[in-house]
Amino acid sequence: MNRRDLIQTLGLGAALGALKVGGAESGATAERYSKATKGLPPLKIEKVKAILTAPGRIRLCVVKVETSEPGLYGLGCATFQQRSLPVVAAVNEYLAPFAKGRDVDGIEDLWQNAYTSSYWRNGPVLNNALCGLDQALWDIKGKRASMPIYQLLGGKCRFAVPCYTHCGGNDLKQIEASVKGAMERGFRHIRIQRGGYGSPQLSKNADFKAAGLGMPRDSLMEVRPYIKGTLEMFEHIRSTCGDEIDLLHDIHERIPPMDAINLCKQLEKYHPFFVEDPFAPEDIGYFRQLRQQTCVPIAMGELFNSPHEWVGLISERLIDFIRVHISQIGGLTVARKLAALSEWFNVRSAWHGPGDVSPVGHAANAHLDLAIWNFGIQESVSFNERTREVFPGAPTLEKGHMYVNEAPGFGVDLNEELAAKYPPAPGGYWEPVRRPDGTAVRP
Repeated sequence: MNRRDLIQTLGLGAALGALKVGGAESGATAERYSKATKGLPPLKIEKVKAILTAPGRIRLCVVKVETSEPGLYGLGCATFQQRSLPVVAAVNEYLAPFAKGRDVDGIEDLWQNAYTSSYWRNGPVLNNALCGLDQALWDIKGKRASMPIYQLLGGKCRFAVPCYTHCGGNDLKQIEASVKGAMERGFRHIRIQRGGYGSPQLSKNADFKAAGLGMPRDSLMEVRPYIKGTLEMFEHIRSTCGDEIDLLHDIHERIPPMDAINLCKQLEKYHPFFVEDPFAPEDIGYFRQLRQQTCVPIAMGELFNSPHEWVGLISERLIDFIRVHISQIGGLTVARKLAALSEWFNVRSAWHGPGDVSPVGHAANAHLDLAIWNFGIQESVSFNERTREVFPGAPTLEKGHMYVNEAPGFGVDLNEELAAKYPPAPGGYWEPVRRPDGTAVRP
């Protein structure tokens, strides 16, 4: 046997030996896996229901999914404060019979089919209902795995979730005092607003009221006083509170696009952390002009519910923070994909987290925040005692950071008996805001 044949023979023998060992190891691994999975038998969805409660005087909607394993259930947020009753109907009358009997573990499959089960896609009512179901299934999966949801998403990238808080007032001194108080509580990111959105207290000429247009409670918002007042506010806070803090501001889509571009340009010298929602969703074509004229970081997406609204803004790098309301876009299943898309274009997260998100929804925000690399900032919330009693395990806030507990799933439970003691009040809509001549202002 020559040298080449010897090497080939030895090589073949070694390869066969490795294959034999590898096959034995693979068999042992498969056997161990088979034994492990016997502890997680297939489960079916038994019941899906929507629960309304308002312990903080805000209409919260939570979806509860019960399984074929007695006592095992999951919770998801489906809160749509302005249209809570249609969401309840969508869950109880349509998603519940659709989901009954389906595989608890098949979250992606169920989401895709539930998404198209109404034929027409998207919309805040159906997306919120779908989010409730979706998050509840993730909650169950975490409980079955005995892991917090952030572990299922890849584990923590940070020890806690940095948050921003809201500070405001009707005059500059009030805003200054509010900001300094937040700084003392440990916040490094602070959103400042002069009065309500659009500084309505600075508006004077409600001509539509004199003409008898609209209702007496309709409010006025003028563009020029708002812009002037906002610039004065930033100047005052920077001069009195320093440069150590990151300042945020929400235009809330209340001024014409060219005025929003002009305001962002003038805010540059105060180096805001971001300016939120400069344009309405109907005006997203203006983002190219905005990007060409200013380097102010932009957050956008609070009103989005369709991928067609955010994919272009992200892929063309026209925004810096994606600010969707997770239940509005259909749940954690969508949000984790959105976070992954955003990462490749260096767009950071800033999930919408106001008071009209349930503690379950805030926990979902926080678990995703903990697990993604391109986290930006999270909107903070303070739950009152009644809300914490109804939702034991709700996230906590300390020194400007949100913490989740380490319980499996989202770690938040629901006391249904106590929740029933706080029925939501009827109604739920935004009161009209108008220009001096009565023209409606889009929020």
